[in-house]
Formats: sequence, structure tokens, C-alpha cells
Amino acid sequence: MKFKKILGIAGLTLAATAFLAACSSSNSTSETESKKTTITLATNASPKPFNYEENGELTGYEIEVIKAVFDGLDDYELKTETTSFAAIFEGLNSDRYQLAVNNISYTQERAENYLYSAPTAINPLSLIVPKDSDIASLDDIGGKSTEVVAATATADQLTTYNEENADNPTKLAYTRDNIQAILNRLNEGQQDYKLFEGITAQAIIEDQGLDKLKVIDLPSDSQPYIYIIFAKGQEDLRDKVNARLKELEADGTLAKLSEKYLGDNYVPEAKELVSPASN
Repeated sequence: MKFKKILGIAGLTLAATAFLAACSSSNSTSETESKKTTITLATNASPKPFNYEENGELTGYEIEVIKAVFDGLDDYELKTETTSFAAIFEGLNSDRYQLAVNNISYTQERAENYLYSAPTAINPLSLIVPKDSDIASLDDIGGKSTEVVAATATADQLTTYNEENADNPTKLAYTRDNIQAILNRLNEGQQDYKLFEGITAQAIIEDQGLDKLKVIDLPSDSQPYIYIIFAKGQEDLRDKVNARLKELEADGTLAKLSEKYLGDNYVPEAKELVSPASN
């Protein structure tokens, strides 16, 4: 009888020890998870092939770059929210979002309000016009009509064009629609042209069967880059993301993603992987 009692006590002791060990392990995991900083990425889930939904999941070049970046940043738990283009910036201003991707280029106005990562891709500007159009270059857009989204790089560029060509400005119609909708209307003859990034435009034309349109490459003295942008105050996060981008360029990950999603290697050279100056 005493032997059975001893076994019983020993069994209880082992069970208690196991329970305490399990609790300790659970608490350790919980503490590790609680140490992570939760941040939210905003995107409009367009344009393809940079950001889009497929089978209910976000993908595209920029989305896959972000995934690769945060696979190596254990201090953060990344959440993603899809919203309108304008709401991206409103959310960054209110700190609802800490970073964003959406084929975002550099503008002076944005640099005054947000932080920029190192560039993640080169996306040259092009003219998209009907195949029977007489527009062959930017010299031909005076008096012609186009749609633009406020506060975008192309809207700023065309506003500058009008200031410099006040005697024959191009006609700007402002919209909140995405590039897919704009190119669809252009294909239907509702506007004369669209100034936009050629990689994106060509992908949309092919994907949506917009067979009345063509893409005209434009000469450029500088390469138009796209970036990840951050809310002000996220310098530490920006710096960690930049460090990861350099690692991903060095090991060939960025090139592989570019070739898969963009059709060629549009990754900036290692020496170009620095953030533009913020004001």
C-alpha cells in the first residue's frame, strides 16, 4: 500500500512538473510573439503586374518583394490592407498604415510628407495611345485630352507641361479610378492618350485585350523608380527594409522576382539602392 502511495505521489509530481514546463514554454512563445511590432502595409492592389489579386490572394512584384523583405525581419508582424489610392496617404498621415506599396514614384511633395525606401524597380514612362493616333511623342499632346489621378507623378508632370505650354495646354480630366479603368476608356476612344509606366500599361493591354491601344516608349534622362513609402517617424523600419533590399539584390532574389512578374530584370544596380533625400 505504501508503495502504491509513493507511485501516486511520484506520478502527481511528474504531472505537475510537465504542466509547469508546458506553461513555461507557452509563456516563452507568448512573450516572443508579444515582442513583435505589428505594422500594416497599405496597397490599392493595382496595377498589375506590381500589385494584384489572384485566387483571393495578393501577389505581384511589389507584394512578393515585401514578403521576402519581412521573411528576414523577425521583429515585425506584417499585416496588409487593401484600400483606395487616396486612402493610402490618408492612412499614412494618421499612422493607420506604417508603409505602402502601389507602384509609387518619387515626387517632391511626397518627400516632404513621407519616407522613401531604396528603389525596388525601374519603370520607364511611356505614352499609351490608340493605334491610329497621330500622337508620337510628348511634343504632340498639346490640345489633346487625358485622365489623371491627383497627386501622382504623371499628374504633376503634365501640370508642369501646361505651365510651360500655356498657349496650347493638354486637357486634364481628374479621376479617382485606377489605371485599368482609365485604359479601358482610352481603348473606347473617350480620351486621346495616357502617360504612364510602360511595364504596367503593356501588362494591362495584354491582360484585358485592349487591342486598339499601343505603347510608345519615351526617352528619359533619368530612370523613373518605384519605391516603398513609410509614414514619418518610421526611420528605423525604413532602414531595416533598405538593408534587406540590399541583401535581396545581392543574392539574386529581386532579379528572380522581376523576371517572373515584370518579364525582365528591372532591378536597380546595387549602387542605386539608397533612399532619395526626404525633406
